[in-house]
Amino acid sequence: MELRTALRSTLAAAAAGVLAVLAAPPPAAAQDGAADAYAAEVYEAEDGELIGVTAASTAPGFSGTGYVEGFDTADDRVVVTIPDSPGGLYDLTVHYRAPYGQKNAVLQLNGAGMGEVTLPETTEFSTVAAGKVLLEEGANTITVQNGWGWYEIDALSIAPVPPRPPHQTTGVPVNPQATPEARSLLSYLNDHYGEVILSGQQDVSGITWLEENVGRAPAVAGLDMMDYSPSRVERGTVGTDVDNALAWDERGGIVTFAWHWNAPTGLIDEPGKEWWRGFYTDATTFDLAAALADPESEEYALLLRDIDAIAAELSRLQDAGVPVLWRPLHEAEGGWFWWGAKGPGPAKELYRLMYERMTEHHGLHNLIWVWNSVSPEWYPGDDVVDIVSADSYPPAGDYGPVSATYEKLVDLTGDTKIVALTENASIPDPDLLESYQAHWSWFVTWSGNFLTDGNTNSRAHLEHVYNHERVITLDELGDFKNHGGCAATHRVADRWGTGHLGNVTVTNTGDEPLSGWRVAWNLPAGVTVSSAWNATLTAGETGVRATSAAWNGQLAPGGVTTFGYLGRGALPSSVVPAPSCAATGS
Repeated sequence: MELRTALRSTLAAAAAGVLAVLAAPPPAAAQDGAADAYAAEVYEAEDGELIGVTAASTAPGFSGTGYVEGFDTADDRVVVTIPDSPGGLYDLTVHYRAPYGQKNAVLQLNGAGMGEVTLPETTEFSTVAAGKVLLEEGANTITVQNGWGWYEIDALSIAPVPPRPPHQTTGVPVNPQATPEARSLLSYLNDHYGEVILSGQQDVSGITWLEENVGRAPAVAGLDMMDYSPSRVERGTVGTDVDNALAWDERGGIVTFAWHWNAPTGLIDEPGKEWWRGFYTDATTFDLAAALADPESEEYALLLRDIDAIAAELSRLQDAGVPVLWRPLHEAEGGWFWWGAKGPGPAKELYRLMYERMTEHHGLHNLIWVWNSVSPEWYPGDDVVDIVSADSYPPAGDYGPVSATYEKLVDLTGDTKIVALTENASIPDPDLLESYQAHWSWFVTWSGNFLTDGNTNSRAHLEHVYNHERVITLDELGDFKNHGGCAATHRVADRWGTGHLGNVTVTNTGDEPLSGWRVAWNLPAGVTVSSAWNATLTAGETGVRATSAAWNGQLAPGGVTTFGYLGRGALPSSVVPAPSCAATGS
């Protein structure tokens, strides 16, 4: 016992010294220089070109000599000129006031669309990050156009963007019992994150149109559990998208599902609010908050009934070995769907109820859980979310990178989760995604006119996207169900009140030799890794990544190696880390 205690103390002391050196700040001069290099420049809106809007100065707290108001018709806008720019990538911040509720404003750079920025309600002048702008050398213009209107613009500011650090994602599912296929798919997405974007299309009809008109098929098929909702089934609907998913899987594609959940009861069913529109807030009287508040109520039982019905369909996919990018309760924070109508509390509670019901009660482990709202107030928690996402519907022909939304999602989890564009109208230009460092994992273009009208996405743009070297199509996808070529198992060799000793075994499960490997796993909050042997560890707040050492990266088929680490913080006996493993090729 004395030897073990001494070993713990020695390892802990050594690790603390290393961490102290790594955590030490740079010299003051270096810090000051970095601050100067990335300082913001402010451009007053009232000094810009005012089109349909006017300068004002009655509301207190503005900068400069005033602000711009009068955004109340579609073409109202202010155009701010940035002269003599050296060019490059900049963070854009909008200085504004929105006393009449949350608004959206349309942004343009040098006359080209660059999406929208959401302006949260505020009675005082405030700021909001508006994403990145790629300035040309010389003069540039940034336009703020009406959008939802009824807000005030005080100024715009820009600051040079420092290089993006490596993403902190691990590719480890939040469900430790995730199936091999689900685990492999998430690892595949993680390994490609930041390098490429996977193409996606909603509905089989849209996929068929792409193949007939563009000559390529997307990597991801977007499907819907809508017609499996019990309140639709009892009115005669017959769902077909599970069968479509099985067929798409046979073709080697990735499946993602949303669920336009028709309310369990309380359908209004009158003109404009027909029963088949029952997922909309205004088409049902169903009260989610009241149902969740009383687990003995009929309404709560109906929630479980509906979840169980969809779980039965997802079980068909699990039995067939199909992993699913599962995106329930989408766009909750918008409030237009009943699951978001009562605010973030009930929406998050319902999401967690669904997660527990599907994983624990129904044993569904083929799901990769995708959350689909941006606001931190709505986020249900790192322990039940694998991927964060947003939907984007900019004006037709706006192929901007949607970088403002992307950055908010990165910040939402401290860059620990993959970020996806799970619905879109216009497809972001892949060239701009690279320039703006907007590393969307995949996109899914919505069906109908969004794909086919020739305006939202021109034929030339579709061909540009689907033939781009950074866009993955079905024929380029590869075997995402058997990605990695290796497997890892975790064992807690010893634990004590302030730490634990972990051992990880890596096995080459493929038919080819490995020349390097990477293992990742999650740890609960408050538990960290302080040192390791036989591997190089990189630790974030909750995720750990280990890469092979020079002497143990090469593994023949069936070959095995091990590494160990010293953990700090109490690791509950109920926590069993489930690592992912992938070949690195080096």
